[in-house]
Amino acid sequence: MGSTTLTVVLPCLNEAETLEVCIRKAQKSMAELGVDGEVVVADNGSTDGSQEIARRCGARVVDVPIRGYGAALRAGIEASESNFVVMGDADDSYALDKLGPFYEALQGGADLVMGNRFRGGIEPRAMPWLHRYLGNPVLSALGRRFFRVPIGDFHCGLRGFRRDRILKLGLQTTGMEFASEMVVRSAQRKYKIVEVPTTLKPDGRSRAPHLRTWHDGWRHLRFLLAFSPRWLFLYPAYALMLLGAVATVALLFSPVKIGHVTFETQTMTVAATSLIIGTQIAALSLVARSYATHLGLQPRSPKLERLLERITLEWGLIIGALLSLAGIAFFVVALLHWRHHGYGPLAARDMRVPLAGMVLLVAGVQVALVSFTLSLTQIGER
Repeated sequence: MGSTTLTVVLPCLNEAETLEVCIRKAQKSMAELGVDGEVVVADNGSTDGSQEIARRCGARVVDVPIRGYGAALRAGIEASESNFVVMGDADDSYALDKLGPFYEALQGGADLVMGNRFRGGIEPRAMPWLHRYLGNPVLSALGRRFFRVPIGDFHCGLRGFRRDRILKLGLQTTGMEFASEMVVRSAQRKYKIVEVPTTLKPDGRSRAPHLRTWHDGWRHLRFLLAFSPRWLFLYPAYALMLLGAVATVALLFSPVKIGHVTFETQTMTVAATSLIIGTQIAALSLVARSYATHLGLQPRSPKLERLLERITLEWGLIIGALLSLAGIAFFVVALLHWRHHGYGPLAARDMRVPLAGMVLLVAGVQVALVSFTLSLTQIGER
């Protein structure tokens, strides 16, 4: 680490039109704050002379061969020589000349300081209508719900943070979802996250932005879901399993009539399918969470670790075998019943027992396979 106090990191890919004004604004703001600062331009392979412009303005250029917004930012952060880092865009849309609130919040003990454009002000034509009223509010709301992050602008690109704290996260993504990963994993590590108002104006470039609305929006949503197995897998699985189990048991012995509607084996087939799918999703949730923890992508969970101590491969195989044997027993009963009727056509009510056998057999196989898969994710830990 060097002696500088604040570094402004700007990812860059052919930003010759606006790069100089962004660097000058950042330098001016740091001078007004009276801090010893630097500007690092993380260049992603510009061919328009952006590197020369940056050096002429006194910025330090870091060449980043791996393409992507996240890859550029990560390289810039690693190359920083300061305790505090502020990242922004090089399109002259963010208020790089007003870094005071970010720096003050960092000095006050914050680990991550998010800008909020909705509180600070968004100029006309600065943010597309779809982003302003649908994409950003929806994704921000999901982020708050999934990860309990108390911020209103989940995707603001102007943010400050303590360099050492962010590097400890081991951020992995190389694309636009890098911004989401930083917030999510900071929240998972219980970092102190605060928000300060900032402004957004139309960018100064004559070309279209790098951001692709639907493609990048989906990548952000996919990332949020992938890092929240409870919402992606577990809660839907609970609902499917509960509805499926209740309906399957209720219809196992006789039809159920509610008003003028009679529920028979057709409904039981749907219920059995729901129960099987729910069980499979719940199992996948457990495997996904265990594997993500094993890779260091998710924080360790005491509840999960206690559960995994009980779900050993041996116990899983035993339970799976018992469920499978119970399912086979149901099939044998159904076969004997069919034999009693001379192997002739069966009525719809006669399908209840084999349906129950199918659920038990599939559940048994799933338990055995999931136990084996979980044992693979725990290699080296037991």
